[in-house]
Amino acid sequence: MGLFSFLKNAGAKIFGGSSAPKYDKVEALKKAVTDLGFSVNDFDLDVDDDTVTVYGTVPTQAEREKIILALGNVDGIATVDDRISVVPPEPEAVPEPEAQFYTVQKGDSLSKIAKAYYGDPMKYPVIFEANKPMLKDPNLIYPGQMLRIPPLD
Repeated sequence: MGLFSFLKNAGAKIFGGSSAPKYDKVEALKKAVTDLGFSVNDFDLDVDDDTVTVYGTVPTQAEREKIILALGNVDGIATVDDRISVVPPEPEAVPEPEAQFYTVQKGDSLSKIAKAYYGDPMKYPVIFEANKPMLKDPNLIYPGQMLRIPPLD
């Protein structure tokens, strides 16, 4: 839980314009999360200007991180205040390690990022898989987009 910063003017354009009412932004963000197939118990959002606060519970750390990224990688959102709890289905389950987040720079590719984090550009599928369903093609990333970089097993 905490605050995550994003580039405000990068990302999916899901709002009807800068003057969209607060209610419409909340509904658009909720739809963006559910359209990606995420299921969040007690899911709720609050939007205050360029900050979205997200509430709910999910079964995995990876799902929590993907929801944060789905919300933050939206044009007009600069901060995600994460209030999501991870509640594994099995109480004795070992908690997943947190992934690192990386902001894509001009000239980056998933293989270049994999080389920087893992020492091997051929590990780019790990990053691609860790960012599905937000990424649909490993060649379609853009500057300002934030990605999950999970630890290698």
